[in-house]
Amino acid sequence: MVDIHLLPAINAVLNGTSAVLVAAGIVLIRHKKRTAHKRVMLAAVGTSTLFLLCYLWYHAQVGNVRFMAYGWPRPVYFFILTTHTLLAIVVVPLVLVTVIRALRGRFERHRASARWTYPVWLYVSVTGVVIYVMLYCLFAG
Repeated sequence: MVDIHLLPAINAVLNGTSAVLVAAGIVLIRHKKRTAHKRVMLAAVGTSTLFLLCYLWYHAQVGNVRFMAYGWPRPVYFFILTTHTLLAIVVVPLVLVTVIRALRGRFERHRASARWTYPVWLYVSVTGVVIYVMLYCLFAG
């Protein structure tokens, strides 16, 4: 069993991994490496899904974690947290639609939705790591 207090770090690693996989997937498809793109993007979906499950489990056990810093870090943190949270809600259906379109072979529609999905997914993954660093490393109480 994993120590509950390790989950924020594990979640940050999962978010960072998702970001790297999404970025790699974009590079691969731009180089017309469709099979590698598919594998990498499915790995990104798996990593993001695992993150979401760990995140929900952690917060079901621990509840909310307060940001303890004051001064300039506070509005920066809450801006990042707010945009991250709103876009995290949006990205789930975007990813589902984009993946389903690809798996069904509807590549024109997949490409159209991916243009919106990948930057949002990348932002959510990267800001997830930033939030972890701000909350648990830089400004921990």
